[in-house]
Amino acid sequence: MFSGMSNHSVDAKGRIVLPAKFREELGDSFIIARGFGNACIQAMSKAQFDAVSEKILALPADKAMALQYTFTATAVEVSPNASGRVMLPQTLRAFAGIEDDALVIGMNNRIEIWSAERFDRFIQSQQDTIAEALTMLRL
Repeated sequence: MFSGMSNHSVDAKGRIVLPAKFREELGDSFIIARGFGNACIQAMSKAQFDAVSEKILALPADKAMALQYTFTATAVEVSPNASGRVMLPQTLRAFAGIEDDALVIGMNNRIEIWSAERFDRFIQSQQDTIAEALTMLRL
């Protein structure tokens, strides 16, 4: 299970070092793709990608197609190099607004890679939802 948050630089070739604990859990190769409904990149194990893909295919055709165009079509299998760096394709970096620095976030069954500025704006936009969720949890 992925948890935690850390800042990482993106080198001139578009590579990022993911935390070692995340790389271990993701495996020797894993999938990166557009985030679900947010301007970020997500990474998940191949098993998790397959499970999500099966759920997508079970949806009504129009919904499945929409997710295939925005998720499946953007998915790329990657493997960390000897230094633990992973290539983030330019199209995904542009979508997420990631340039020199990125925020890597553990999200239970996947990780998300964000522009720190976009993540801060997103969290600010979610304050009411966060408060409501905490009330529901009675925390």
